[in-house]
Amino acid sequence: MTTGTVFAQASDLDREDYCVLGLATCFVRDDGEMQEVRIIEPIPSAALEALIKGIPTSYQLACSTTLGEVLSSDEVQIPQALQSNEKIELCDRFAERLAAATRTYKSRPEAKELIPLGTSKQDFNYSLERKRVLNNSRVVSNDDNVKQHSHTHKVL
Repeated sequence: MTTGTVFAQASDLDREDYCVLGLATCFVRDDGEMQEVRIIEPIPSAALEALIKGIPTSYQLACSTTLGEVLSSDEVQIPQALQSNEKIELCDRFAERLAAATRTYKSRPEAKELIPLGTSKQDFNYSLERKRVLNNSRVVSNDDNVKQHSHTHKVL
């Protein structure tokens, strides 16, 4: 999705709107083995407030910027604070998620004070104890059904 289509589909957003991007350590399951992947993804205001309170997270770093600085000239511009020598990927549906996360800061402007515009924050409770697996699929079987008592649906 290009910059033009993002702003056309999200006419309520402006290039100067505040947004937060985070650098997360995630995992991908490949042939039974887990491989570490570093992902850049938008962080909504409610999630940022939880991160500030100290919940364990896979985010190593978060930086605040404007929508126009991230989406410029039909390309995604990664902020300098998130750039690294290591391979970094963008999350799936990045532009859509960025627009959605940006809207959360418009509805909760007090969340902008958590990471002032143009700054970054690294002192999160970073933990990989519970791994975030991006391509995890769940297979539902009959064994997952809850057994009910025989009188559950009878009128007594």
